[in-house]
Amino acid sequence: MRRTRQLLQETLRKLLQTKRLDEILVQDITDAASVNRATFYDHYPDKFAIFEAMIAGDFHKLLQERNIRFDGTCSSALEAIILAVCEYLEQIHGNENDCARQGSFSSLMDAAVTRAIQAVVLNGLRSRATRVRVSLEILASTISWAIYGAGREWFYSAKRKPAEEIVPSLAKLILPLVSESSAAASDRAISPNGTKGRKKSISKKRRGAGR
Repeated sequence: MRRTRQLLQETLRKLLQTKRLDEILVQDITDAASVNRATFYDHYPDKFAIFEAMIAGDFHKLLQERNIRFDGTCSSALEAIILAVCEYLEQIHGNENDCARQGSFSSLMDAAVTRAIQAVVLNGLRSRATRVRVSLEILASTISWAIYGAGREWFYSAKRKPAEEIVPSLAKLILPLVSESSAAASDRAISPNGTKGRKKSISKKRRGAGR
């Protein structure tokens, strides 16, 4: 099954070198890959799904090649993810002709890469086994969009600095979001007025008043 998906994705990648996504039919993909339409639909509901899977797969591969692991606390890993996003944007937009052909589908690219970042961040947050004020999924989604949004804004800026120079600054902006789970954990241990075990103290006072 995995080999078939890889075959379909590579076939679409080759077709995109000469055609726009909206010009490519599912039949074009299946003919070029020498598989039937039923096999295609066993793996993907439509061409947009395979396009997103291809983009996300490319980004995951980039992270794996760099051995990037995120445990939800390491700022250096956060910087590595941001740098990977910046360099990936340069990579996929390296060919101006391809970029122009697929420009109308940039939103699909944005969503695919953001979901790939979200998966990495979510795994890191889950490994910490801590509660947060919102769900881990919402927090991971917020962090991933912040990372990708910052990288995208950097890429399209008129006079952008080298990625290596801007990444530390971007990481400082995003790090407070990553630290949300630590803050939530601290809030449970320390009350707003700085005292620990406040509920326990209140319970003791109530028991004393009832005697």
